[in-house]
Amino acid sequence: MSLINLIKIALKALQRNKLRALLTMLGIIIGVASVIAMVAIGQGSKQSIHDQLSNMGTNMITVQPASNLSGGVRIAGSSFQTLTSKDITALKTGAPDITEISPAVSSKGQAITGALNWPTTMTGVSIEYLDIRKVTIKDGIAFTQNDVLTSAKVCLIGQTVIDNLFPNGENPIGKVIRFGHIPFQIIGVLNPKGFNAFGQDQDDILIAPYTTVQKRILATIYYSNIYASAANENVTNAAVSEITRTLRESHRLTAAEDNDFTVRTQQELIATLSSTSGLLTVLLTVIAGISLVIGGIGIMNIMYVSVTERTREIGLRMSIGARGKDILLQFLMEAVIISITGGVIGVLLGFLSTWLVTLILKWPTVVSQSSVLLSFVVCAVTGIFFGYYPALKASRLDPIEALRYE
Repeated sequence: MSLINLIKIALKALQRNKLRALLTMLGIIIGVASVIAMVAIGQGSKQSIHDQLSNMGTNMITVQPASNLSGGVRIAGSSFQTLTSKDITALKTGAPDITEISPAVSSKGQAITGALNWPTTMTGVSIEYLDIRKVTIKDGIAFTQNDVLTSAKVCLIGQTVIDNLFPNGENPIGKVIRFGHIPFQIIGVLNPKGFNAFGQDQDDILIAPYTTVQKRILATIYYSNIYASAANENVTNAAVSEITRTLRESHRLTAAEDNDFTVRTQQELIATLSSTSGLLTVLLTVIAGISLVIGGIGIMNIMYVSVTERTREIGLRMSIGARGKDILLQFLMEAVIISITGGVIGVLLGFLSTWLVTLILKWPTVVSQSSVLLSFVVCAVTGIFFGYYPALKASRLDPIEALRYE
């Protein structure tokens, strides 16, 4: 029997029970749509994390203070005091693969203007920080090296702080605000960056010269972080080795002592978060794939019912010359058509679901071509796998007994 005839016979058989065929497809439709949507959400999340961290500088290196004691109570890294100006001087000469470097200190407090106030963070850095972290000025100017040397009371302001301290839309440039009890003149407005991969508002910030924050707010000589930028991504690992070696020498650590600092790169963070996101995507996809198995069981069940209902038809076809192979292919074709049709509808529903997720929930999504192709392959395999045994049962019916069946 030709393939075209098999398809025509299968379509006619399905048309006689349209509602039943549609309900049978439902499991496949939901399974395929779920797989495509889950993979799209997972891929979108991974891409969003990569893009956000890349915007912070893929060759950025962060040095944080840490404890090199093996015992005792562990405390937050920000509580350690191991990084000083001596380290900055040492890194500038001992780490040739670093192009820019900036110390950083930070303090949480209230930003106040008139009767309005807003809890925020003031970060003290050098002018190189803006290039290292890809921070750009929307309006006004950045502070200068002279501002750093003189501990000038000037600052750059983020959009979230502007929205809360200047709600009427007035221009903040030139205005004076207080952070704690210290007045700061606003000389620049930062371009908005939104939330980062950890859900932190990157616009809820004030940036000032690090010497100003050290002397006038924190009264300390230590840094909470050191930010550096490697010449390019290819030399990032070499730069990390140079930083580690230089800081160990600067801190006079012996070979037996652990580092009293930690060095992190953006690539490490991207790889870690992408791995976590990928694992979550696989888990969600497996859960969604269960619907495909349930849909396949539905196909098998309906094909058994169909074989039972059409036993006399099978006996009649065999009596006029149809072979067991023809009967097998006939019922197998019905199962495959149900599965493939459900797959097509599921793909369309998956695209629609992905679009709605992006539109309503504002989640990033990326529809993967491989997930669509895989869905079609799985649908075909599901139809063949779950439809084969009922079709085989039909092909092995005895023609005489089939004709006598009522």
